[in-house]
Amino acid sequence: LSLSNTQRSKHTPGNNSQDALLTFISFYIHGQPGYLDMSTSGKGMASNFADSGAGRNRALNPNVAAAEPMFPSPGLHREYNWQATKSSVKERFAFLFNNELLSDVKFVVGKGRQAQRIPAHKFVLAAGSAVFDAMFNGGMATNSNEIELPDVEPAAFLALLRFLYSDEVHIGPETVITTLYTAKKYAVPALETHCVEFLTEHLRADNAFMLLSQARLFDEPQLANLCLETIDKSTADAVNAEGFTDIDLDTLCAVLERDTLGMRESRLFGAVVRWAHAECYRQQLPPTSDNKQRVLGKALSLIRFPLMSLEEFAAGPAQSGMLFDREVVNLFLHFTVNPKPRVDFTDRPRCCLQGREGSINRFQQVESRWGYSGTSDSVRFNVNRRISLLGFGLYGSIHGPADYHVSIQIFESDKNKSLAQNDTGFSCDGTANTFRVLFKEAVELLPNVSYMACATLKGPDSHYGTKGLKKVTYESVSGAKTTFVFCSSPGNNNGTSVEDGQIPELIFYT
Repeated sequence: LSLSNTQRSKHTPGNNSQDALLTFISFYIHGQPGYLDMSTSGKGMASNFADSGAGRNRALNPNVAAAEPMFPSPGLHREYNWQATKSSVKERFAFLFNNELLSDVKFVVGKGRQAQRIPAHKFVLAAGSAVFDAMFNGGMATNSNEIELPDVEPAAFLALLRFLYSDEVHIGPETVITTLYTAKKYAVPALETHCVEFLTEHLRADNAFMLLSQARLFDEPQLANLCLETIDKSTADAVNAEGFTDIDLDTLCAVLERDTLGMRESRLFGAVVRWAHAECYRQQLPPTSDNKQRVLGKALSLIRFPLMSLEEFAAGPAQSGMLFDREVVNLFLHFTVNPKPRVDFTDRPRCCLQGREGSINRFQQVESRWGYSGTSDSVRFNVNRRISLLGFGLYGSIHGPADYHVSIQIFESDKNKSLAQNDTGFSCDGTANTFRVLFKEAVELLPNVSYMACATLKGPDSHYGTKGLKKVTYESVSGAKTTFVFCSSPGNNNGTSVEDGQIPELIFYT
C-alpha cells in the first residue's frame, strides 16, 4: 500500500485514529513502526509504539513473537509471527494440532456428554489419510465444516490427529484398542503398526484372550498368532483370566481346535462350561445344561473327551447334562472295553506334543505288602529327551477294592524346586495293576536334568514292585527312543528305591 499526495495532504496532525491506522498499516507492510513520513504527532505515536517493549523488540527483530494478537478475530487468539518461532515443518504442523488457528473443519467426536469438539485442518488430514482425502476432496466430498463421529473415542481421535500432524505416538493401555480401531477406520497403517507393537510388548497370559478377540476383529494375523502362542504356553493362566469368558464363539472354537494347548482336557472342559454360563447370561437365557449345550454349539464337539481318564470323565462331563446319553455311554465303553467303539470326539493329543501317550514300568515283578504311615515314597530319575510328564501309575490295595488319598509331586532335584503337585485320590480294584494318578496339567521335563518323583498315600497296605531296573527305554511307533535312568533318593523314602517300592510307572507324552 502507498499513500497518494492527496491522501497525505488530507492528513492533519492530531487525528489520532488516522495516525494509528497509518502506523498499523506501516507495521503490517514493512515490519517497522514509524515508516511513514508523518507529522510530529504521528511520529510521536510511532515512536511511542517503537519504544514500548513489544514494539521495540519487533522493530529490532521481526522474528520475536508478539505478546498479544496483532490480528484478532472474534473468538480466536492468533499469535503474531508464530511461524518464525518454529524451526521445522514438523514443529509448525505440531503447533496447529488441536488448534483453532487456520482450522477449516470441526469434528464432534464421541457420544452424549463425553463428546468433544475438535478443530482440524483438511489439508493435513487429507495428506495423511486416504479416507479423509476422499471425505474432503472426492466425488462425494462433504460440504459441511462440522462432522460428527459418534463411533470414535475422543482420546483415540486425538491420538490419530497428533500422529498425522507430528508423527508422535501417544497411546497407552487404556487407549490402544480404540486407537487401533480409529487408525483402521481412517487407513493410517503406520499408526496401526505402532498399536500392534504396543500390544505385542504388553501381551501376557492374563490378557491374551482379550487381545486375541481384538486381533481377530481388526484382522491382525500377526498379533493373533502371538496371542495363540501365549495361550499355548500358559493355557491354565489364560483360561482362568477374566477375559476368557468374554470371547466370542468363533474365537473359542479357534482355540479349542489347537493341538498345542498345555492343559488337561478335564480342566479345559471346566473352563468351557464357565464360558457357556457367561454366554447364557449375555443371551439372557437361564444357565441350564440344555442352554449351555445350545450356546456352545460346535465348540462342545471340539473337547477331546477320550484324552480324559475314566475318573475325570465320570466326575465331570458324564454328570454335566451337556452330552447326549448315547455319547456318554459310548465314551464309557471307550474307556473300559476292547475293541473300543467309535466316538464322535477326537483323541488327538495336545500339549505341544507329537504322537500318543506313553508309559514305562520300572519293575519286573509285583509283590505284597507295602504299608503307609504318612512318609512319602520317592525316586530320582533323568530322561534323555524332552517329555511332558502327565503323572504316575501307583499300586493299589492287597485287600480288595479300596480308595486312597494321595498327593503326588515332581521336583527338580538340584534346585529342590517343586514343578507340580496334585492332591487327589484314586480307587483300586484289588488287583496288582497300576492305577493312574495325574497332575492337573502336563509338566515339561528337560533332558539330562535330575528330577524326583514323590507320592504320599493314605490307605490300606498295597502291592509293591521288585527287581527294579536302573534304565528303562520306551520306543514309540515311529522308532524314537526315550530312555529313563533311575537312582535312589536320599533320606527316608518309605522304603522306595531303585530296586523296590512304590511309583512303578511314569506316564508321559514325547
